Parts: sequence; C-alpha cells; structure tokens
Amino acid sequence: MPSFRAQLDIMGLLPGHPPEAVMDSATAALGAAHLVEAKQLDVVAGVPRITLRFLVEETDYETGARQAISAAVNMRHAVERVATVGILRVLRRRRNRWERL
Repeated sequence: MPSFRAQLDIMGLLPGHPPEAVMDSATAALGAAHLVEAKQLDVVAGVPRITLRFLVEETDYETGARQAISAAVNMRHAVERVATVGILRVLRRRRNRWERL
C-alpha cells in the first residue's frame, strides 16, 4: 500500500483547547479512513509542525494521490476546530524519497 505524509504547520491554539488536542484531532480525522502508521511533532524555523504518515489502499497513482489529498484536507479541517493552521503539505513515498503532491 502506498505511504503518504500529511504535514501541517500549527500557528496557535484556539482558546480552551489543550496542545494534545491538535494531534488527537489530526489522528482521528486521518484514522477514520486510513491506517495512521506514525505521527510526530517538530519545530521548523520556530513553527510547530505535525506530521502523520498513513497508508492508502493500493490503486492507480492518481486515485491514490487524490485519496491522500482528500484525507489530508479532512485532517486540516479537523485541526482547525482546535488550532489556527498554516501550510498543509502532502507527500508520497516513491522509492527512497518523499515527493510532494
């Protein structure tokens, strides 16, 4: 099954939400349709970024890419309920590299 990454910059928390709500929301949204293999929080140039690696059912390249992008957009919408967000990136594993969709 193809492996994808969804990366989302987190600009700040909305009032009344704890920090862990960001990753919990992201994981629940992606996990509703796909297997989440890994998740991590990094700080890149002073900006928190969550990264979730997930699998999409084996299909042709375009269909898999569309499903991954759709799942990542759903993840972003879920996180927007608890935080302000920045750039969303979706990457696909090809051979030994992560390529941006």
